[in-house]
Amino acid sequence: MIPRDRVGVLIGFEGEVKKRIERTLGVQLTISGETGVVEITPQSENTDPISLLRAKDIATAIGRGFSPERACLLFDEDMVLELIDLRELYGKNESDIRRVKGRIIGQEGKTRRIMEEMTKTSLSIYGDTVGIVGGYEEVATAREAVDMVLKGKQHATVYRFLRGRRREAKRKQTLELWEKPPPQQ
Repeated sequence: MIPRDRVGVLIGFEGEVKKRIERTLGVQLTISGETGVVEITPQSENTDPISLLRAKDIATAIGRGFSPERACLLFDEDMVLELIDLRELYGKNESDIRRVKGRIIGQEGKTRRIMEEMTKTSLSIYGDTVGIVGGYEEVATAREAVDMVLKGKQHATVYRFLRGRRREAKRKQTLELWEKPPPQQ
């Protein structure tokens, strides 16, 4: 199920988004505009079961506020979707949920933007959830940063943590380049 106000985004202009998902993954999407229920079925017996899960993740991402362009990053098998349910952490207390959403977004979107840039992920704060799309390691880092904000850590502490993780990733990438054998001629 996705929120009814996101059904139009999942379908897209003249069905463009829905058709792209169906064509790329070899699935059939049946979407109810009244209830928001999305049914995903294989187009043929040869459809890879992973394609069904990818289609589910893309539909879920769009339902959780991601643009179709960002959600379609999930076509890549190295990309993952992580959802954080703020109701699990704060129950039905709307004022607490609103407060932590504001902390994650930051003034004029600054905190969210910094987290996205430093982790190379996409974040969506929609309803009572925080969604993260990116590579597995990057999503894990972004999740840790969001958890730090949710636990009340200072934003400066979170930014320091992210800078440290980014330095580690760059160092690891540099080491991998040096360790690769030279191409054979």
